[in-house]
Amino acid sequence: MRAVVQRVRKSRVTVEGNITGEISKGLMILLGVGQEDSIKDIEYLVEKIINLRIFEDKNGKMNLSVLEVGGELLVVSQFTLYGDCRKGRRPSYDKAARPEIAKELYEKFVEKCRSYGISTQTGIFQADMLVDISNDGPVTLLLDSKKEF
Repeated sequence: MRAVVQRVRKSRVTVEGNITGEISKGLMILLGVGQEDSIKDIEYLVEKIINLRIFEDKNGKMNLSVLEVGGELLVVSQFTLYGDCRKGRRPSYDKAARPEIAKELYEKFVEKCRSYGISTQTGIFQADMLVDISNDGPVTLLLDSKKEF
């Protein structure tokens, strides 16, 4: 499971002109599900993300987590995080999970985030989405549950 995590001042997802998810201060999470992912990957990644100390404390040092600052989450499914561009010019998505499996794990990821009491918004799985991100910092991190990077 892969995630691009961005600290945001605000973020919004729109589908066919309708806002499906919107947050203020918090984390925008683009989530990719791989073929070999399981509940263990969800547990690892959620725990890692909600405890990342990437929000500033009163001294201006990145020392607080989204939990500690009362931030929100916006989670958007993005299978293209598994795009392999090493050969040719068209990315291969062979390592991405099939849609029916990815959707189930994506929904479980969102449920796990909510279980910590964090307000968690989403996009719509497999929809063509417009994602607005006001990256704060900018702070952007790449995470992989298999620790490939």
